Amino acid sequence: MMYRTYQPYYDRLVQDAPFLTSNGRLSEQLVDKITLQLNRVYPQILTNKEAEKFRNPKTPLQTRLKELLQHLQKKGDRDCQEFYRALQNNADQLYITLPSLKKWKASDSTEVYSDREKYILNERGPVFFLSCFSVAAGLALLMYCFSPDAKVAVGTRKVVGFSAIGFGRHVRNILIAYMEDTSRKT
Repeated sequence: MMYRTYQPYYDRLVQDAPFLTSNGRLSEQLVDKITLQLNRVYPQILTNKEAEKFRNPKTPLQTRLKELLQHLQKKGDRDCQEFYRALQNNADQLYITLPSLKKWKASDSTEVYSDREKYILNERGPVFFLSCFSVAAGLALLMYCFSPDAKVAVGTRKVVGFSAIGFGRHVRNILIAYMEDTSRKT
């Protein structure tokens, strides 16, 4: 079973703040892009007045960046998450070199985790599972209904024949052809 620990975005931002505020990591243009994205896409995170404050060219870049990070930390975990999303959208190369991500990738998967662990069984989601399950169930039903060895009720074949109506043209043609072949053999 594959699992990973959940590290709150607030804690990640505290850990990454020295790295992000070090000289030359984030350009003024990049800080402006992140600030604008947080302001325009998520106005509840940064108001227009706050965005102007963090984009003020009269204030040194390092000061603005430190104030922005402190502001996001005060607002909470969700706002810190949106900062990371904006950073990934605008500077993916910098995002993948963050210390919190390196620590997460380097962590041993055999260690015992706290009660905040998050289990990841399949990242493809429930729709993928349902589609695979329905294909498998459909194939099992077809194998059962059209098995030459098993004595299957005639009514079952009629149900499968009529269920072809709900499928697409290609699947319907295959099912009907298969029904005709099996009815000729019996």
